[in-house]
Amino acid sequence: MRPYLRSAPAAERATAEQRFRALKADVHRQMVEALDLSQLERWNPDRLRREVSALTEQLAADRAQSLGAPDRDRLVGEVLDEAFGLGPLEDLMQDPAVSDILVNGPGKVYVERQGRLEETGHAFSDNAHLLRVIQRIAARVGRRVDESSPMVDARLPDGSRVNAVVAPLTLDGPVLSIRRFGVRLTDASLLSLGSLAPEMLTLLKAAVEGRINLLISGGTGAGKTTLLNALSRFIPADERLVTVEDSAELALQQPHVVRMETRPPNLEGIGEVTQRQLVRNSLRMRPDRIIVGEVRGPEALDMLQAMNTGHEGSLTTIHANDTRDALARLELMVTLAGFDVPVPVIRNYIASAITLIVQLGRLKGGVRRVLRISEIAGLKRKQTYLVRDLFGFRQTGVQNGVAVGEFYAAGRVPRFLPRLKASGIDVPEDLFAERVLAGGRP
Repeated sequence: MRPYLRSAPAAERATAEQRFRALKADVHRQMVEALDLSQLERWNPDRLRREVSALTEQLAADRAQSLGAPDRDRLVGEVLDEAFGLGPLEDLMQDPAVSDILVNGPGKVYVERQGRLEETGHAFSDNAHLLRVIQRIAARVGRRVDESSPMVDARLPDGSRVNAVVAPLTLDGPVLSIRRFGVRLTDASLLSLGSLAPEMLTLLKAAVEGRINLLISGGTGAGKTTLLNALSRFIPADERLVTVEDSAELALQQPHVVRMETRPPNLEGIGEVTQRQLVRNSLRMRPDRIIVGEVRGPEALDMLQAMNTGHEGSLTTIHANDTRDALARLELMVTLAGFDVPVPVIRNYIASAITLIVQLGRLKGGVRRVLRISEIAGLKRKQTYLVRDLFGFRQTGVQNGVAVGEFYAAGRVPRFLPRLKASGIDVPEDLFAERVLAGGRP
């Protein structure tokens, strides 16, 4: 509870909070008017913050004699957040436990912590206040948000991904979604969280080191990018990696990485650079591996071509609910490339390019699990995929609102094991013996 509101009745607290927000908006406006904006670019960030802080404290003292020292400090802090940060969201951005911030209009701010959504009590003054913050985010990446361009995807300096939609597309005020990427989970963290079993990690580590093409599949928020980042540490440090993303989220842990990001069209509708163009260009950059953050369209064909033509060990992610759905989506994406190719030919191309599919899921209570690791071992006689599950997860129930279950080995030895051995990577066959594995409980 705010210091000056702690002992007041509910109605009085609400009124006082409204007065405080109005005061903050007024001080912020005066601060902007008082600053010589033409000189700000010449100041270093520390000096700028000191000057703004001093000016804010002076304005707060002049206009808020009735506030005590704690509330005046709060006023100064929140005005600084308005000037340099994301306003009411700034303290949420500093909370490492927050993975998503969801703003459904000025008065409804939710966050996800530990996989669960909760309302925060934070609020913007009105629609205009929220819109100003959204426009500030867009301006930082050279984009604009208004009625003529009511949607925007952007990236914050810490790598967090931002999506915003404003009127006339939204009916109850601007909507803002922030996917946080401030905390990067390691493979050890994934083990401690029970996201996968040690045997699963052993296989994935060997597959990445042994240049096995790998597709990570899952729904929204299942942890695809998190797993891809964690697995990237197993790529040898002497390889040249080229990453292609729609919105940069990857944080690879190698020294030799070339990062590329798509560009949307400008207001005149020109200047767009698509993922397909970047993937095709990456082939001319002498990559050892190409990593596409997420395949969404015709670039899937170029990605498969790269996997089939000397760029083994490439990785990518895809939105899909299960392994076979991922393969069906890949087929659809290849057809979007504009070539009239028979389905059996497309399937043979996919089967020869993709060796492992890792299916992720977000279960009840927000827990993320590796639901299945499957080998694509070619095509059957009827030109359907031969999918062999190697490891999986069985949900056995729900405890305290959280899904629980067990990991298991399916009892199938991967057919690519000899290839790993030829590369000097020895994975014992008994790792895949049919049995229940450790993990799977919160």
